[in-house]
Amino acid sequence: MSKSFEKYQKRRLRSSYISVVISISLVLFLIGVLGLLILNTKKVSNFFKESAAITLYLKNDVKQDQILNLQVSIDEQAFTKSTDYVSKEEAAEIYKKENGEDFMDFLGYNPLENSIDIYVKADFVSPEKMAEIESIYKGNQFVSSVSYDKPLIDLLTKNVKRISLFILIFCGLATLVVVVLINSSIRLSVYSKRFTIKTMQMVGATKRFIRKPFIWNSVKLGMIGAVLAIVELGILLYYLNKMFPEFGMIDNRIEMASLLGIVFGMGILITWASTFLATQRFLNLRTDELYF
Repeated sequence: MSKSFEKYQKRRLRSSYISVVISISLVLFLIGVLGLLILNTKKVSNFFKESAAITLYLKNDVKQDQILNLQVSIDEQAFTKSTDYVSKEEAAEIYKKENGEDFMDFLGYNPLENSIDIYVKADFVSPEKMAEIESIYKGNQFVSSVSYDKPLIDLLTKNVKRISLFILIFCGLATLVVVVLINSSIRLSVYSKRFTIKTMQMVGATKRFIRKPFIWNSVKLGMIGAVLAIVELGILLYYLNKMFPEFGMIDNRIEMASLLGIVFGMGILITWASTFLATQRFLNLRTDELYF
């Protein structure tokens, strides 16, 4: 009878440990995802910002060597990420593919102009700076007109600020929830051994002596949960990088290593603190209060 009871207790203890490890790994995985979100918010916003282009439409009498010199001078500017020259013939082909009709059939000539698309670095994508770049080339002797999507630039600037603020608030709240969840799991684990804690205290064991095995056991569970979370994050990163290689999520190895290190450290820190507080609570309770 006693052996079967011991087996039952071991099974319960094992299942309790498994549930704590799973809870820790899931919430640490959430922390890691939030960290990835913070690290990559700027990359994603920069990607969309740098997709916006300023188009310089060139006069018809501009020669190819003049166009090349102009493009080289634009490439040397601090605000330029890249440039793309589009001839009037290429522009006509693009129009034909997008709209399914050839306007040259009924016009008899190509009314489009040669152009240079300037893709601006993310730091320069704002209404004010884009207007400054526009003014630089508006008076250029080779340029007939300058065009870019002003409403889109305004929208990008406003939305990036709003999204950054939202992510900051969301991450703060989510981290708080994560800490509470881990703390609850640890408290439940310690609660199941409250009578053992009180018995050890009654026979003269010091609080530090009683706490030590509980804290070490929880820290081990925290490390196991952290390793599982890191593996899950690694799998997520692999697939995200495969789906969105343009964001370069794993390009900065130091950032990624720091994030995984923080996840591992939080697994240890939160479980240590939660176990310390939980055992301290039961150590301070009277014997008759253990039943409530």
